[in-house]
Amino acid sequence: MGDLLLLRHGETEWSVTGQHTSFTDLPLTGHGEEQAKSLAPLLTGRTFALALTSPLGRAIRTAELAGLTGVIPDPDLHEWNYGGYEGVTTREIHRTRPDWNLWTDGVPPGAEGHPGESPAEVGARADRVLARVGDALADGDVILVAHAHFLRVLTARRLGLAPADGRLFQLATGTVSRLSTEHGRPVVAEWNVRPLTLS
Repeated sequence: MGDLLLLRHGETEWSVTGQHTSFTDLPLTGHGEEQAKSLAPLLTGRTFALALTSPLGRAIRTAELAGLTGVIPDPDLHEWNYGGYEGVTTREIHRTRPDWNLWTDGVPPGAEGHPGESPAEVGARADRVLARVGDALADGDVILVAHAHFLRVLTARRLGLAPADGRLFQLATGTVSRLSTEHGRPVVAEWNVRPLTLS
């Protein structure tokens, strides 16, 4: 059984300010591009039975700069659809909803075509990705390049936890994490790894 590697894309302008970013496809900042390039040595020597990326440009660019080839875009790797909270920070939301929590409350609908998602809906997408990569993991390592909240939900689901338990796995930009197995059961083997030369 191979390992499941998770790459969170590099920094964007909104990841710096804490604005919720799903369908707004912002480019990487200069620092975000450096973060992505710095991941290449962490992947050296690994071959992947399957490499998938979110269809959003910030994830695709991170995959390219990290040296990945043959990466296939998968719409299920899209970030949590934040609906009416797209571009809004948690601090701003708390001004009118002080008890709001993404992991339990989800988001309100946004503009047409952006209805937002509940934790259960994001969890269902994560389950589809995990089902899709199952056969490939039998053949070797798999790598997914995507977004913080989605990858956190996917990690929870891989470990047999509820989607809302993704709240337990803080995930920084420009990092690699590795889910492995121990005695046939999924475990977190490495988390939030980045080269020591890049903060």
